[in-house]
Amino acid sequence: MWRLIAAILFAVLLAGCAQKSAFVDLVDGPCTGAQVALVDKHISGQINALTKRDWKLAYSFASSGFQAKVGVDDFSYIITAQYSMLIENQGFRFNNCSVANSSITQEVSVTSGGKVYDLSYNLSVIESSLGVESAVVTKADSKLSVA
Repeated sequence: MWRLIAAILFAVLLAGCAQKSAFVDLVDGPCTGAQVALVDKHISGQINALTKRDWKLAYSFASSGFQAKVGVDDFSYIITAQYSMLIENQGFRFNNCSVANSSITQEVSVTSGGKVYDLSYNLSVIESSLGVESAVVTKADSKLSVA
């Protein structure tokens, strides 16, 4: 029994170390495979929480810097007023991920209401903790249908 507990604890510690090591030394250029996986998981977690209108959970994916400036009530207002495509999305996919000046940019395409919205997410890493700083809609196109 103790061996099982020890094995589980070891696995948890390794998983924690893997996340930290992916962001220890950010080098400008394309994201590494490990960074892409963690960034995609982080943004997916926030979008899925928004879809469920779980404001507190979605807010927890924001950076500590963002949270210091914007409360959860203002966060929910901003999302509802300006980012309804995230709440009512029918799917999303990840595009380019890059690092510049110790900041991560992840491009995400979101399908909602017959349109495809391209968003640019800016994430920070503070003490190996990933957080969403902002998301900006860079393009909104009508969804093309193929006959």
